[in-house]
Amino acid sequence: MAFIQFTGVSLAFGERDIIKNASFFLKDGTRAALCGANGSGKTTFMKILAGIIKADSGDCAIEKGCHVSYLPQSGIVHKGRTLREEAELAFLETKKMLQRCTKIENDLANSFDDDSKTKAMLAELHDLNERVENSGYNLREKNITLVFKGLGFKESDLMRNAQEFSGGWQMRIALAKLILEKPDILLLDEPTNYLDIEAREFLTKWLCAFDGAYLLVSHDKYFLDSTVNEVYELVAGNLKKYAGNYSKYQAVRAQEMQTLIERYKTQQEEIAKSEDLIRRFRYKASKAAMVQERVKKLEKMERIEIPESLKKIAIRLPPPIHSGKIALTLENICKSYGENHVIQDLSITIESGEKLLVAGANGAGKSSLLRIIAGEDTAYNGKIILGAGIKIAYFTQEASESVRGTISVLEFIEQDTPTELLPKVRDMLGAFLFRGDDVYKILDVLSGGEKSRLALLKMLLKPVNMLVLDEPTNHLDLDSKDILQEALQNYSGTIIFVSHDRYFMDALAAKTLELKQGMHRIFYGNYAYYLEKVANETENKNENDHSSEVPKSQTAISAISTVQKVENTNSKEQREQNKKLQAEIRKFKNSESYIIKKIEDLETEKQNIEAALSTPEVYSKGDAVRIHKEKLTNVEAQIEKLNTEWELLNANRVTISV
Repeated sequence: MAFIQFTGVSLAFGERDIIKNASFFLKDGTRAALCGANGSGKTTFMKILAGIIKADSGDCAIEKGCHVSYLPQSGIVHKGRTLREEAELAFLETKKMLQRCTKIENDLANSFDDDSKTKAMLAELHDLNERVENSGYNLREKNITLVFKGLGFKESDLMRNAQEFSGGWQMRIALAKLILEKPDILLLDEPTNYLDIEAREFLTKWLCAFDGAYLLVSHDKYFLDSTVNEVYELVAGNLKKYAGNYSKYQAVRAQEMQTLIERYKTQQEEIAKSEDLIRRFRYKASKAAMVQERVKKLEKMERIEIPESLKKIAIRLPPPIHSGKIALTLENICKSYGENHVIQDLSITIESGEKLLVAGANGAGKSSLLRIIAGEDTAYNGKIILGAGIKIAYFTQEASESVRGTISVLEFIEQDTPTELLPKVRDMLGAFLFRGDDVYKILDVLSGGEKSRLALLKMLLKPVNMLVLDEPTNHLDLDSKDILQEALQNYSGTIIFVSHDRYFMDALAAKTLELKQGMHRIFYGNYAYYLEKVANETENKNENDHSSEVPKSQTAISAISTVQKVENTNSKEQREQNKKLQAEIRKFKNSESYIIKKIEDLETEKQNIEAALSTPEVYSKGDAVRIHKEKLTNVEAQIEKLNTEWELLNANRVTISV
């Protein structure tokens, strides 16, 4: 059984304890994640496990022959070989085993003794042959093609020189080689950083089928939920293990945090009372003994501290400026790169307040569409009509290039921040990983990731009513993503975004625009809903090798439940049909919105009743209890009825092509 076992491991950088007396065990079948705030020491811990950094103290045991592979966050560059030649290096250890097999076979051919040495050589040869067989070496051509294709490479890329690929693709090459190695233990530090949604899905499936052990560091919650069943948290140098996936860890951690906060508040009250008493009676001789006792008690008290990284931070975006009901209309938008027609005849209307996800494979035109909407790209055909009063703020990964100069991070953000938000600037910077003295860093010394986070925050603080966001969660940790997600969910303006973060897409999107091979479709739901519908279409297509006709609809729900596909044409009749369908859909959405709002109001009322039932004023009086329980039963019945209505409406959603 392959394993790594660390006991009592400690490491300090100067006076700062990075890891304190940590114990860790990784064996076959372990699916673990390592979590903690940026700068908590996760990468350092991974390097200790990989043998790159030596700990100050502690014991380390690794099974003999155990093959451990480590993927760093960045910094790997491949050059001097083609992609296929780089892939072959993944089988270097196997080739060494084959060379050893050849030598043993030659030695055995010249040996005629049935002694212990011969038996040992035969045993070693048998073991080596088994390991070669299990390595996938004999199927390496097929495996190389499958792995590189799964990570987004074309088959023709295998003949290209490795140095031709950019930094993100360099890390994909490193990941592909590591997968092909089939090590016993994998240590992956941010493996999804440079992967799109399709490549992340491939890696997820591969890890779920992997029969070795792995430890992951990732800022992708959906990826972690899909791949791990235990979480190690590193906070203030202390390592603690939690059972379950990342969501389970979050729930348990939130409860622990609430308990810690309550203990902290109680202790602070006790400290305040003691300090007040000491101040009042310090100079009274008759109270000297009591004062000294209080002083000693405070000195001996073990103070409860809440780490900055664990404090709950919420940010509030400036309210959107007033605008009309229609935020944006696209009419017959076409975008081409030479002979590659990425967007063709795209017509869509977006209402104010909608949260639209643009989905599709790499090269489908997602970022191109966002640039067109934001006015950054004018080389297209078609027409864009902005709604009355619409003002756009646009974020792209290239936004970091505009963050430069000799002013500090704090000064840069305060320049254009609305006056009412200035008191919250430090909290907002903390949410985007600029904590403590980081706010005084000069812009020119920031890393690319830091500049990107700062550009995103500056854009979010602009008083606009439409946000166009291209990969806004890149360079954010899990907590920062949650903070951003909550802020955007509470934002009442319009949001059009592209993301590769599955959890973020599911949580934020209410509507999905699919771009695919120059075609497009609208799905009235989030990314999970979109995937479900596409999967159902694929299943139905396999069962029925023909297209179904489009029946006519009369009412909102019947229209939505019966229309399966509307052909994408430029005819006047077709456009009129689309307008009617959009009107029916708006009626449906308004009905759904009403039900959801009513459910939310009733849930609030239910919480208030339950809270009242726990107060002495109520539970000590029989009549009051009876009245409140009757109210509670009535509210719960209303909620159940509305949930049933909502489920009926939701069950009737389908995709509409426009």
